[in-house]
Amino acid sequence: MSTTDQARVNVPASQARAPRMSRYTRTNKSNQGLHTKKSILLTIIMGALVLYSLLPLFWLFVNSTKTQAELLNSFGLWFSGPNALWDNIVATVTYNDGVFVRWFGNTLMYVVVGAGGATFLAALGGYGLAKFNFPGKKAVFAVVLGAVAIPGTALAVPTFLMFSQMGLTNTPWAVILPSLISPFGLYLIWTYALDAVPTEVLEAARMDGAGEFRTFFTISLKLLAPGLVTVLLFTLVATWNNYFLPLIMLSEPTWYPLTVGLKQWSNQAQTVGGDVIYNLVITGSMLTIIPIVVAFLFLQRYWQSGLAAGSVKA
Repeated sequence: MSTTDQARVNVPASQARAPRMSRYTRTNKSNQGLHTKKSILLTIIMGALVLYSLLPLFWLFVNSTKTQAELLNSFGLWFSGPNALWDNIVATVTYNDGVFVRWFGNTLMYVVVGAGGATFLAALGGYGLAKFNFPGKKAVFAVVLGAVAIPGTALAVPTFLMFSQMGLTNTPWAVILPSLISPFGLYLIWTYALDAVPTEVLEAARMDGAGEFRTFFTISLKLLAPGLVTVLLFTLVATWNNYFLPLIMLSEPTWYPLTVGLKQWSNQAQTVGGDVIYNLVITGSMLTIIPIVVAFLFLQRYWQSGLAAGSVKA
């Protein structure tokens, strides 16, 4: 054996692997540096998106604290003059014999009946389409997909003509009945129920003597809770922000929702002798978004808990 071979044999294993470990360490450090750069970039992007989302809310709150004069003569993104938030709130809810409160109650009624009914009907239809086979199921699937692709504004005028023939225009039913139909909610529950509700569980309940309605209300609804909350959030926001349908369906201000009512207040400034009440319009808009934020924060808890429960079961 040569001297060189003896030297190679006598080299410790740790020293022999040293160059390889060094390359691994350099590669690991370079990957960590790359991940750090990506994290910083993503943080900056997310911060910009959060700022973009919160800026209109900040503008709304700031301008709700201003009087009519300060609103027109000050910088919109910062406070000016004395804080008039409470005075604006009182003036908003008492203006024109408290019609804002009436509009708020109308909106709540449309949301509770319309969005709640749309969620319940979507749950029934989606569950039935997911767990039962019947002739024409593929045709129903095509109709649902087609209905999802059609915007609601395209159906507003035909709906108005149909409701006018039925004598339902200028009544709450003209807003509630179209809100009960949610093709997207039906499709979402349909696709969610395919995996969220195991067929084996339904078969076991049937073998124990439970009927279809009892199985649906005691077992399936609990498994569908995250999907139902998602549909409820979508329909709630859509019904709360609905503007075009009530605008063409309702001519009596006492049945207006908040969206149409606040727009009517804003249009007063463009009429001869009309009151310029932009401060009340902005304050009313701020009061309008508070229930949506509260509902989202309240329902999000059940949404996340339901998703976590499903992941644990899986």
